[in-house]
Amino acid sequence: MFDPLGEARKAGAAPPLVEKNENSPKEVARDLEKAVNTLIEQSADAILKQNYEEALHLAKDAGRKERAFTKHCETQGLTDLLNIDLTYAVFFNLANAYHLNGLWKEAIQSYTPIVKNKQYAHGGRLRVNMGNIYFEQQQYPTAIRMYRMALDQIPNTSKEIRYKIKRNIGAAQIKLGHYQDAAATFEDIMEGNADFQSGFNLIICYYAIGEHEKMRRGFTNLISIPMEGLSEEEEEELASESKESESDHTSSKDHLQTLKTDGLRAEIRARRKKAMEYILIAAKLCAPALDKKDWLAGYNWVIDALKQESQESLASEMEICKAHCFLKQKEFEKAIEVLKAFEKKDHVHKAMAATNLSFLYFIEGDISQADKYASMAVRHQRYNAKALVNKGNCLYVKNECERAKELFLEAIGVEADCIEAIHNLGLVNIKMGVLSEALQAFEKLHSIIPSNIEVLYQIANLHDMMGNYRQAAKWFNILISCFGNGDKPEKHNSKQAGHNQGKNVADPGVFARLGQIFNKDDDETQAFHYHLESYRYFPINLDVISWLGVWYVKSELYEKAIQFFERASQIQPTEVKWRLMVTSCYRRMGAYQRAMVLYEQIHQDYPENLECLRYLVAICKDLGQRCDHYQTKLAKLERDHAANTKMQQQLHMQQTMASGQGSRSGGNSARSEDNEERYGTQSSQRQLYQQQSVDYNESRVSSSGSGRGGSANTGGNEYSRTSARQQDEDESENAAPRPLLSHERPQTAAQRPTTQASRNNKQEADDDWGDADVGNLLGD
Repeated sequence: MFDPLGEARKAGAAPPLVEKNENSPKEVARDLEKAVNTLIEQSADAILKQNYEEALHLAKDAGRKERAFTKHCETQGLTDLLNIDLTYAVFFNLANAYHLNGLWKEAIQSYTPIVKNKQYAHGGRLRVNMGNIYFEQQQYPTAIRMYRMALDQIPNTSKEIRYKIKRNIGAAQIKLGHYQDAAATFEDIMEGNADFQSGFNLIICYYAIGEHEKMRRGFTNLISIPMEGLSEEEEEELASESKESESDHTSSKDHLQTLKTDGLRAEIRARRKKAMEYILIAAKLCAPALDKKDWLAGYNWVIDALKQESQESLASEMEICKAHCFLKQKEFEKAIEVLKAFEKKDHVHKAMAATNLSFLYFIEGDISQADKYASMAVRHQRYNAKALVNKGNCLYVKNECERAKELFLEAIGVEADCIEAIHNLGLVNIKMGVLSEALQAFEKLHSIIPSNIEVLYQIANLHDMMGNYRQAAKWFNILISCFGNGDKPEKHNSKQAGHNQGKNVADPGVFARLGQIFNKDDDETQAFHYHLESYRYFPINLDVISWLGVWYVKSELYEKAIQFFERASQIQPTEVKWRLMVTSCYRRMGAYQRAMVLYEQIHQDYPENLECLRYLVAICKDLGQRCDHYQTKLAKLERDHAANTKMQQQLHMQQTMASGQGSRSGGNSARSEDNEERYGTQSSQRQLYQQQSVDYNESRVSSSGSGRGGSANTGGNEYSRTSARQQDEDESENAAPRPLLSHERPQTAAQRPTTQASRNNKQEADDDWGDADVGNLLGD
């Protein structure tokens, strides 16, 4: 400091500072104002973090602090410290917080003091926010009125804001169905300040009105709007920089992080992506509607228009859409031709076309071509979930389940909600026998698409396969609820019935499965109920009909059983077992004469049927009628049947022994000798069978002659027939047992006849009705 006279030394030390009075009214007012500003900032920060409840709580605290600040200034006479901008900010922040929390009425009440206060020069703009609230409440006329009131307070110099408000007005007019007014509004916007959203909405209005020529003009204007953002060269340079940064883990790590956190480039990319989305949706909307007589002409015009505007990527997308339309028109060759043209284009569209080609060939059953194009799609775009699913499908068909499962899991890793991959993963797990993992996959899929009936069926089916009958019944009931109650629509409301027709269609197969599940769970009441429901919706399912018929037989309700077996006989008129079941019901009812007539009719139509002859013999004995001719026919049929069975068993044993000798012998000469020996054995077996047939024919002639000679020889004939049956049955006991069929049950030792006396007693007893005629059906 320049002080030539030394005055500073003479003055001495500076006086002490005056102490600050913290309790003065001005300081209290400043502290309150600072607290209000802090609360507003905290509320805004909570809104940015989408924590709307906390934001509303802070906004209310700011309002209370602001009222305390205003009251303090008025009581202390500090009117110069009053801040109307602070009051504006408090009310605006509180109204915004109410709006974000869905409290529309409170938000309107908070906006109203601002828009009515003339001190706020720009308070009228908040009517746009009020209009948005009414728009969300679907009060579109009130919303339009608010938008227009806000538009009147915006000066002509603020054109961009005015056009945005007009865009809101046009959106509300579309919601009201006033497409002509909305089209006029959007036309005004496109002339003054064109943007992609307004151009897209204008095309929507033209489409709703049916103005196809204006759609062409609107689409041309839409694609001619310049896209803001980076050029293609800059995008390619940015992509190359990103690749280099990913490959260099040391020096370029910071550069890569900068690229990822560049907010401007991220915003530009988001806007370009949204613009391309508008153009693509508009193209898909316009292409089939431009020419109703020739849909292909519309697609060609849209593709040419995109190419003229240098939108090659979108043009390629429309080419694929054109191929999809060819598929819908069943013109598969043209679709393949269009998709194969992408083999010379960039990798992205090449992979997209290959994915579609793979799917197309897979549907046609050409698995080799499907596998080829699926591999091409995966090679050009590894992280393509649909391509991975197609490749997995090809491996699944080839029974390479492990590799298919790996690809489905990889597809889920790429796209966590890829429903095709999750569904196919469940199927491949079922094929591999991993039922728990299959159930886990379908339960995850159910959380994504909860009302899908295929998924519900698979979950229920898996519980049934795993023996969880209660859970299976629960999920099948949920599946039934997705079809509606299945009741027929009332006649007086035919229009509504036609609208809900798809929801009232029940699946009889599901009812049948429920019946089977309750049957396995030993709940015959519920099993009968669901089988009857299945029959009500689909009365030609023979499995259901036979189950119901046998249930009525077991319940001794033979009249009801007859109705079901007669229905089965109508469905399968050439199947004799249904007629036998009807006759059996009459026999069990005690209507022997009616049963006798029906058995005779069956025997006349099917003279080779053993069961019919056996019951005819038994019922004739029960009625005291002569049965010699039926007994003779029965003995002849049993001998022929036993001879055929024995011959087949011997041939099977000879072939088995010959094949064993052939496998142990070496050289072609040994195999030739074995073949000659085999053929000789078969020839000798045929000669033996012919000789046996001659012997049986001679025995039949003598027996028949004795039968006609009188009653004195009847006992001898019975003895000869019994001896012949005994010899045949004793020989058949030594034969190899045949394998059980799927609908049969193995006999226990107590159930299997072991002695000839028990067999004779079973055939000759007067009360031999048993359950032999329903045994097979009960096994079902």
